[in-house]
Amino acid sequence: MAMETDPERRLALAYAPDDGRRAALSALLALDAALAEVVRTTTQPAIGQIRLAWWREQLAKLDHAPPPAMPVLTALAGNALPRGVTGTALAKVVEGWEVLIEEETLDRDALHRFGAERGGQLFRQAALILGGDAGRAATLGQGWALSDLMRHLDDRSVAEAAGALARTALATPLRGVARPLGLLALSARLDLAQVAPGGPKRAARLAWFGLAGR
Repeated sequence: MAMETDPERRLALAYAPDDGRRAALSALLALDAALAEVVRTTTQPAIGQIRLAWWREQLAKLDHAPPPAMPVLTALAGNALPRGVTGTALAKVVEGWEVLIEEETLDRDALHRFGAERGGQLFRQAALILGGDAGRAATLGQGWALSDLMRHLDDRSVAEAAGALARTALATPLRGVARPLGLLALSARLDLAQVAPGGPKRAARLAWFGLAGR
């Protein structure tokens, strides 16, 4: 789902300090949404690989060259890189998405790589911006990515494997993690628990975490 249409991503952003860090986190989530759209609209793996390779190359170039006139890349260059994020690190996020196109079978190893490189790397870079325990954030990010993937898989056995890995990663305590990332991880936990989006129970749980951090 695209970031701008996801109310829970918007809620997470609302808890990021409005001192430039919110814009930097928004840029990271916009990158993830753009890469998700590439995979979602890919019908021929070879074309998908070319499109993702372009993103990987452009992200790596951010470390030594101005970005092309593309909103996602200009936002990353202007907001995320000045706060310690590197284009090389962000290129690793692309490698996570590439797993879904390159691998014919999503076995446990492929799922683990997807979670670690998409979500783990994204959350680790976000922790550079927001503070908090980067290692714990990366583990929660893996679970967040796998929980999201699970909801879009048609193969039941693969979905169950993704869900099992997600539950293990999301069992990591939220304590010590920046609140926006904790909210995203909690949202993923609620997805796994099949707590309906938009329902009062889910809204109350997210609101309590937003206020109390637990």
